[in-house]
Amino acid sequence: MSVDDLPPSPSASAVTPLGSSVIPIVNKLQDIFAQLGSKSTIQLPQVAVVGSQSSGKSSVLEALVGRDFLPRGNDICTRRPLVLQLLQTKPRSEGGSDEEWGEFLHHNPAKRIYDFSEIRREIEAETNRISGGNKGVSDNPIRLKISSPNVLDISLVDLPGITKVPVGDQPSAIEARIRTMILSYIKNPSCLILAVTPANSDLANSDALQIAGNADPDGHRTIGVITKLDIMDRGTDARNHLLGKTIPLRLGYVGVVNRSQEDILMNRSIKDALIAEEKFFLSRPAYSGLTDRLGVPQLAKKLNQILVQHIKAMLPTLKSRINSALFATAKEYESYGDIRESRGGQGALLLSFLTKYCEAYSSTLEGKSKEMSTSELSGGARILYIFQSVFVKSLEEVDPCEDLTDEDIRTAIQNATGPRSALFVPDVPFEVLVRRQISRLLDPSLQCARFIYDELIKISHQCMMTELQRFPVLQKRMDEVIGNFLREGLEPSQAMIRDLLGMEMDYINTSHPNFIGGTKAVELAMQQVKSSRIPHPATRPKDTVEPEKAASSASQIKTRSFLGRQANGNVTDQGVLAAADAEKSGPAGNTWTGLASMFRGSDVQAASTNNLLNKPFSEAAQAMYQNLSTIYLKEPPTVLRSSENHSEQESVEIQITKLLLKSYYDIVRKNVEDLVPKAIMHFLVNYSKRELHNVFIEKLYRENLIEELLKEPDELAIKRKRTQETLRILQQANRTLDELPLEAESVERGYRIGSEGKHEELPGTRRSRTETNGNGRF
Repeated sequence: MSVDDLPPSPSASAVTPLGSSVIPIVNKLQDIFAQLGSKSTIQLPQVAVVGSQSSGKSSVLEALVGRDFLPRGNDICTRRPLVLQLLQTKPRSEGGSDEEWGEFLHHNPAKRIYDFSEIRREIEAETNRISGGNKGVSDNPIRLKISSPNVLDISLVDLPGITKVPVGDQPSAIEARIRTMILSYIKNPSCLILAVTPANSDLANSDALQIAGNADPDGHRTIGVITKLDIMDRGTDARNHLLGKTIPLRLGYVGVVNRSQEDILMNRSIKDALIAEEKFFLSRPAYSGLTDRLGVPQLAKKLNQILVQHIKAMLPTLKSRINSALFATAKEYESYGDIRESRGGQGALLLSFLTKYCEAYSSTLEGKSKEMSTSELSGGARILYIFQSVFVKSLEEVDPCEDLTDEDIRTAIQNATGPRSALFVPDVPFEVLVRRQISRLLDPSLQCARFIYDELIKISHQCMMTELQRFPVLQKRMDEVIGNFLREGLEPSQAMIRDLLGMEMDYINTSHPNFIGGTKAVELAMQQVKSSRIPHPATRPKDTVEPEKAASSASQIKTRSFLGRQANGNVTDQGVLAAADAEKSGPAGNTWTGLASMFRGSDVQAASTNNLLNKPFSEAAQAMYQNLSTIYLKEPPTVLRSSENHSEQESVEIQITKLLLKSYYDIVRKNVEDLVPKAIMHFLVNYSKRELHNVFIEKLYRENLIEELLKEPDELAIKRKRTQETLRILQQANRTLDELPLEAESVERGYRIGSEGKHEELPGTRRSRTETNGNGRF
């Protein structure tokens, strides 16, 4: 085979119509997204070249370009990722010289460099600028575009070679760092992997295939390249490697022969190297029948074809990602709002913010906000919950007598009667105790108001619009205004609650229709005490009255006897008799009248004194002598408590007081449950809805404050500018995708190169005739 019989060289004829359109557009997208630098999250289809140090990566790249342009050296040469875009240009007419040039994206505007040795020097200088001049490594890429009629459209990334031993300024963990850098490129599904392995090393121990296997375990994206076939030991060849029998790859292998170091030193051209490569394969019978897997021209063609199909397969995902990023960026930019320069425009903007906030606040309270959560109660629903399920329920669970023992009530009864009267009047201890229980309702009522205030504060924070983030001064002042406003609304609501409870304590309305009343309380108390005691059987004397009449008389006497008692709390016989007399003289069933007769005990004592004075002198003198002995009284204790034991009559008195207490407490509790929420709603919640906008206008909508309130922080202006630039780049990328030809919309979902180099069509794959040659091969 002569040079003329070599596979088609990289030229326009070797490129599929679709490939000549798709790859340049992807290159253009790379240029566009390069403006974003590391902030870009859009991964474009490309080919990453990986391999160990001195594996021949640089020689492969130069052979694909057809020119010397990469740095040379005995140590690591590629110290920064080199994003290389090969763009095929139209050849000049016959007789003219074809122009080839390179452009670096870090030159702004891009400058064409026609001298490829100058391109090499620029790569070295740019590498040293970032990585230092002593073998340092950086992941900051260099972007280079080479335009030539002698290349195929391919996007390549030359990554630093995997090295084991650090040199120069390289860190001790240089291998791990380089591996991490390589994985950051090849782990992305949009990246094809060109794994370069020298033929004079064990393929099973290839660093390139090992790291490619980590990123692409199924082998869908990995192309193997075996270099340095000409320096293998005599008697050996790489045929089994190229056929995939050693380590199979779905996209197969291509073998190449690199220029030797002597060729480079002797300035041997790549064209001459390609001729020597062709002669080498012709002279080795072991490689016969593998022409589609041998040589740099075949590698270029295969890369171009696979990349075209890869781009087509990635187009839907690429479009979706760009559209999603465009939408998200546009929304972010919109959140920063427009810049209003005029005073009138700023005033209108401030007024719109205040109005929107008040509308959001009212809507949240009324449950009409579009931003309301569907997974939890919020806004007005939480306020209603506090009223019904927290405040009312807590009050209903309280027993007004739970903190009062029988001894407490008995002491209150005795303190209420005291030396003033020998009568038990239920109204006196009842009013003392019921005021004490009513006072217990004050703290939970005030706490309820505080709970509602806290909810309104939360709502005020939730209503802060996203647009206000660009005006931190305004946001802070609005927060201060509404906080003070709600505190001012809390004070009258709490004052009203105090007044409501004070009113209840100042007037105990025993005439309330729902109040149990004294007569009913006595009857119920007698029944409860009687039912709690076990009656003891007793024999009836002969001269007793009839049982029914006796029981009736005793019941009536007892009902009235507990009303008459001495100051020491013990009921006397005279009191019982007085009650009996009252029974005869008083109206039937009236337990609250005829109480004056209970003081007759003092008349009996006076009669005894008169009898003593009417006795003879000797008897009187003797009685006086007996009375001459001195009687000393013990001082009463500092704390005097009622006795723990009490009679049945005292049990009735205690029970009466409890019944009266519970009855009236329920009346007051229901009033409080009704009026406290009304006071809070009137003075705090509804008042804040009605007056908030007016307060904002009064406090904030002032001409001397507008400029201060609408001042943006410097970092926000930077964010807006950066977001605007990102939005411009994404819009440009979206327009670039619209430049794709119609046939590119027919996306192929699968492709792979078979073991014999043939394209194997996957299920659902569609290809046009222009994409294959007559043999069905690419």
